[in-house]
Amino acid sequence: MEISNPENHSGNWQELRQILREKQFGKLFAGATENTLIQFFRYCFVGGAATVIDWGVSALLFFLVFHQSYAVLANGISFVAGLLANYFLSTFWVFRSSKVQSRLVEFLAFAAIGVVGLLLTLGITKLSEISLGNITSGYQMIGKIVSTMIAFLWNFFARKYLLFSKKES
Repeated sequence: MEISNPENHSGNWQELRQILREKQFGKLFAGATENTLIQFFRYCFVGGAATVIDWGVSALLFFLVFHQSYAVLANGISFVAGLLANYFLSTFWVFRSSKVQSRLVEFLAFAAIGVVGLLLTLGITKLSEISLGNITSGYQMIGKIVSTMIAFLWNFFARKYLLFSKKES
């Protein structure tokens, strides 16, 4: 089943309802799709995997390689590892059609969107510290939760619409 206009939001919902009604759950996980809802569903797994890689590499480097030193370097390297995992999983499983011909330019644009997400995270974390630091010691976790949600949404929608929407004919 193909929905002719991938930006047709009611068509996205209609296709998803049909998949669920007919219990064709495999379509949520396999096959190329331009359905934004299915792509978002898949991107949740991709983002989760990239986060596990980012945090795991950070911990591995910080505790085992750098012997509890060089936290910024460990986090910088782990950010790149998570970004690479996100890129390869996203281009293999979530987004199939790119607006960009060159894989290098595509990756650089993908990375730039990720860096904006990182800057959003840092800004929201700092804003949380400024606004809640005198009220609660939990400001860091509040900032982390809010910034993670916002950066996740930014990363998905920016990549979907700026980089991976179907090419105009």
